[in-house]
Amino acid sequence: MAPGFFGHPLYSDQRFNHLKVGVNGVIGTKRKSEESFYTGNPNFLYVGDEYDTKTDLGQDLSISPFYPQSYSSFSENPTSPWQLFSLANKPFTQKKIKRSVSMPETTVANVNSIPRSNSTNSLPKLRFRDHIWTYTQRYLAAEAIEDAILENGLKVENKGHVDENHEMHLVQLLISCAEAVACRDKAHASTLLAELRANALVFGSSFQRVASCFMQGLTDRLAMVQPLGAVGLQVQPHRLNLIGSEKRDEALRLVYEVCPHIQFGHFVANLTILEAFEGESFVHVVDLGLTLGLPHGHQWRGLIESLSNQPGQCPRRVRITVIGQCASRFRIIGDELEMYARELGVNLEFSLVESSLENLKPEDIKTYENEVLVVNSMLQLHCVVKESRGALNSVLQIIHELSPKVLVLVEQDSSHNGPFFLGRFMEALYYYSAIFDALDAMLPKYDTRRAKIEQFYFAEEIKNIVSCEGPNRVERHERVDQWRRRMSRAGFQAAPVKLMARAKEWLGKLKICEGYTIVEEKGSLVLGWKSKPIVAASCWKC
Repeated sequence: MAPGFFGHPLYSDQRFNHLKVGVNGVIGTKRKSEESFYTGNPNFLYVGDEYDTKTDLGQDLSISPFYPQSYSSFSENPTSPWQLFSLANKPFTQKKIKRSVSMPETTVANVNSIPRSNSTNSLPKLRFRDHIWTYTQRYLAAEAIEDAILENGLKVENKGHVDENHEMHLVQLLISCAEAVACRDKAHASTLLAELRANALVFGSSFQRVASCFMQGLTDRLAMVQPLGAVGLQVQPHRLNLIGSEKRDEALRLVYEVCPHIQFGHFVANLTILEAFEGESFVHVVDLGLTLGLPHGHQWRGLIESLSNQPGQCPRRVRITVIGQCASRFRIIGDELEMYARELGVNLEFSLVESSLENLKPEDIKTYENEVLVVNSMLQLHCVVKESRGALNSVLQIIHELSPKVLVLVEQDSSHNGPFFLGRFMEALYYYSAIFDALDAMLPKYDTRRAKIEQFYFAEEIKNIVSCEGPNRVERHERVDQWRRRMSRAGFQAAPVKLMARAKEWLGKLKICEGYTIVEEKGSLVLGWKSKPIVAASCWKC
């Protein structure tokens, strides 16, 4: 993304929060915890990061009995925030608000007609379309303010401003298209997708590139939309197999080499594990997924080297147990690690539990007395976060029964698991825009490495978030606060990560580019790009 666009005041955190308001309950701050609200449907109640439903109405707006199927503009609404804003600011009173055919029609009762009573039960209950109405009003207000500012003082004088206007137009296209897809308006959505294909270029600006990924996700979701009256989306095949394994492996390797995200998790995890193993003779690491299946086991090579070089006696036995379904690949990595450990004089035992996390059983993991055990989860646990939370609770219960000295949890720090499609879409758009902006600063425009990273790694995450539902949606990233609540309910206690100084020193030695930051947030370390959180590392004890 062009630096001017990300720094533009109308593209800042506040603007995105205006766009998201009413969908996630985010008002004025992107890190505010989710609040409870009632959707107006007796079968659906959303409370924070939990929701129970007899029929999952949150996946498609048109399923809601309160959501109309026709489209019109809100501009005639006398209570519009834009109308109120224009009354208080004369320079904007001559600005006519844009109409958007993708905006849903609704009616808003006159404020004076609301019955006044001391009881809150007399107030009208918020329906789902009221949340969408609020969200749309804020979006139109932000759009109108931007146009008014441009007309009354900020004239387009150079190519940078032209790029900003073009990219803001892309933002509007994406949001309008997401609304049309959510409301099953195939005709309007197809028209917007055709315009997106012409403007969202794979080798364009950073936002054009991220828009192309979201366009692909919206295209896939639209193809699965059922006719009005049907519930949910059509059953789709699992998306993770659409790209060849060789391309995915190469993209993962490039992400590890170019981006600091995974290396940051390895750095925090290994230092925490070394601290837990200090002075111990028998140590055991349980790795959930072998750190994404990276070839050569980078994280554990670093740990083995550190154990062999640390002052004092090296542990008499080091065990690594890996849980995953890529048995043949993991065995190859395990053989390489054992050979590497022998060269450094470390007694390493590698074992494999061929199972998914959801099907893991307590007896699958063998433990011995007098050994110190730690659990390592590198961007893995979000894949077992489902609507019912049963799968995640089962995994956390098994881990808790192992009584590890520490559990290291590294996860993407963003809210991509909300119950409503539009809320997830906006959060993902903001999150991945920051990642693509960082890639723009690290790699040249026509670098094939960047294209592979974006199209074969991050694009697959985006398409899973945007187009998939039910068990096929595995990219269910959540924020630090949500993980804190989940872990606490499972019986874990937070163990603050006291590595701030060393983490900043590590980041400085990488010499990637300016813009990456590391901050401490309630005991967790968060790697971000220009104040936007990307990856969070936290530690937990039983």
